[in-house]
Amino acid sequence: MTFQPMACIEARGLHKTFGTIIALDGVNLRVEEGRILGLIGPNGAGKTTALNAILGLTPYQGELRVLGRDPWMERDLLMRDVSFIADVAVLPRWIMVSQLLDYVAGVHPRFDRAKAEGFLAKTTIRLTSRVRELSKGMVTQLHLAVVMAIDARLLVLDEPTLGLDILYRKQFYDSLLNDYFDRNRTIVVATHQVEEVQHVLTDLMFIDRGRIVFDRSMEEVESRYLEVMVRPEQVAAARALKPMHERQVIGGSVLLFDGADRQRLTALGEVRTPSIADLFVAVMGNHASVTQGAAR
Repeated sequence: MTFQPMACIEARGLHKTFGTIIALDGVNLRVEEGRILGLIGPNGAGKTTALNAILGLTPYQGELRVLGRDPWMERDLLMRDVSFIADVAVLPRWIMVSQLLDYVAGVHPRFDRAKAEGFLAKTTIRLTSRVRELSKGMVTQLHLAVVMAIDARLLVLDEPTLGLDILYRKQFYDSLLNDYFDRNRTIVVATHQVEEVQHVLTDLMFIDRGRIVFDRSMEEVESRYLEVMVRPEQVAAARALKPMHERQVIGGSVLLFDGADRQRLTALGEVRTPSIADLFVAVMGNHASVTQGAAR
């Protein structure tokens, strides 16, 4: 008998419309407990709508269970086990940092004030500062420190490092992996800064026009997809192996393959695992071609 890990999030036929606009078009997905999922998609692809459905912030059609609960009907119970960081941190401008920590400690039984203060100690934010005195990046840092100090089973991040400089973005993801994540927690992160999350993800999902068009573990991505830097005289031979995408670079062409034999590719040039960004461009390009072909 094969052991099946528990699903933290499971959706079947998830559908959501806004007037005539289809935001989610029959989404099926499963996120197992103890995983870190990267949800990647262009603007308007349905990422935020999917996250809002998972968080119980919008009604939907279809089946959806988060930690075994219906997020729309049982949101009060669900929020005891879920933390959320939106793309825009909204905090009262008048409040002092220490007062904010007091408030969260008073309303959330799983908030660890010492942990929040530990996160803040790595920043230049003072406990006596008021939110209105903080820069946009510092407000984001404060929001992250508060939410990451909550002992939640599911953490949902929607562009969590928007507005932060590159140094703190790196510090945030390192802290997320080393100080927050364990095999009992699940993290879903939607972001455009794909290169910065690649090293923390266990699973990768692409969404386009309300549909999941790519769903793989990072182990499968690393074993299945290869790209090769091909010299000009080898391009014809490489194209004969039917790459899923090709792009031009200085000195040659880079072709991306799905399931190709590594030894055959090595004879054509330098072989490496593609970045999430390059894989995203390839998958989205192919999906657009298929969609356009079906529409004709």
